[in-house]
Amino acid sequence: MLSLKKILNFYIFSNIHVALAGYCLTKVTVLKYGISNSLVPLFVAFSIVISYNFIRYYELKTERLLWFKDWFYLHGKKIAFITFLSTVFLGYITFFSDFKWQSLVILTPFAFMTFFYVVPLFKVGNIEGSFRNFPSIKIFSIAISWAGVSVLFPLYEKGYEFTPEVYIEFFQRFLILIAITIPFDIRDLNLDSRNLKTLPQVFGVKKLKIGGVFLIFIFIVLELLKTTNSAQIIVTLLISLITGFFLWNSSPSKSRYYASFWVESIPIVWFVLTLVFL
Repeated sequence: MLSLKKILNFYIFSNIHVALAGYCLTKVTVLKYGISNSLVPLFVAFSIVISYNFIRYYELKTERLLWFKDWFYLHGKKIAFITFLSTVFLGYITFFSDFKWQSLVILTPFAFMTFFYVVPLFKVGNIEGSFRNFPSIKIFSIAISWAGVSVLFPLYEKGYEFTPEVYIEFFQRFLILIAITIPFDIRDLNLDSRNLKTLPQVFGVKKLKIGGVFLIFIFIVLELLKTTNSAQIIVTLLISLITGFFLWNSSPSKSRYYASFWVESIPIVWFVLTLVFL
């Protein structure tokens, strides 16, 4: 059991799990729009490993995530090796495959938000102007970035026309990703400084959960505005129920694995459901 826990910790803390989630979320778009032979999901997965490990390293260097410091440096060489391999594979996909590297232009605003999630846009005294330090913006910047990367990027790379239905898909993804992100803010309620004014601190856990459920409801309604079929509606309803379940049962007292593993697994489940029903 101890060895299994060590493997699970490495899988989660080295950001392999979140990279798999990003791969699956992008794959959902690729499958829904009938795109074949797309390397974008792999591009997204390798990019997540690189960017998230950079974020972790930067936060540790700036005296954040102190609970994580010992583990990170103990496994530093392994994490560096995984990040290096991801960089190599990312370079291969970009320059030595049929991937259209010109499509990277659409990633510019999302890459900007990811980079300045922890790196400050400005610094005045002890005040740092990064998205992370503005919680009301933080959760939306995460959702917009993931929605853009997982919906707009794979479609743009294949030259898919951005119809109103595509923008509805993007907005749906944005809404469901906010609902998926809320449990992480609830988890950190007792850890975040009161000065941060995170959403659970401002609105309270119960009101925030109700708000998240409302976003999921809009997510479902928007599905009916698209040219859709019964299979897609079933997948939408199932992933809404799963997301709503984990959102409603989240609390600051839950194990760290609750959000970092189970909630983070929702895109993986979404991908599996899409394979089964579509």
